[in-house]
Amino acid sequence: MAAKQKKVSRNPDLIRGVGKFSRSKMYHKRGLWAIKTKNGGALPVHAKKPADEPMPSAAVKATKFYPADDVKKPLANKRKPKPTKLRSSITPGTVLIVLTGRFKGKRVVFLKQLASGLLLITGPFKVNGVPLRRVNQAYVIATSTKIDISAINLDKYDDKYFAKQVEKKKKKGEGEFFDAEKEVCL
Repeated sequence: MAAKQKKVSRNPDLIRGVGKFSRSKMYHKRGLWAIKTKNGGALPVHAKKPADEPMPSAAVKATKFYPADDVKKPLANKRKPKPTKLRSSITPGTVLIVLTGRFKGKRVVFLKQLASGLLLITGPFKVNGVPLRRVNQAYVIATSTKIDISAINLDKYDDKYFAKQVEKKKKKGEGEFFDAEKEVCL
């Protein structure tokens, strides 16, 4: 049994929707001029077959346009965030090697895991210049060296400690706007 041959277009696409040949070139390529001359200057028209039964109104194809207020409701997010599991080799006091960023290759001390799942690390700053930082555990390698950090109080360090202070923008009134414009003109 012979395999089906793939149909090859006579007018290959240069890009999607744009053919290589123009409409007039394809007219000649397809031989429509010969069909027209054979049928007295017009293309043959095939009569449509009469429909046996009228189509019910329910089977009418829906329009492509839908009103703007028919907005789909977004699906509810049922995903519950799980706390990031800490690698077993990383414990408070473990010396880690940072793999990326400004302090790449530096040995740092792991202090604790924050609520966001990031690791709180430090150089200490006086030793090698690495400040208190948050880092993803994917970007560190744990070493077997451990340091006793039981005397250090780390309660005040959380994700809010590292958040930037966002200043509220003050809206300019009409008078202030024109005053600022005068300063620019001077």
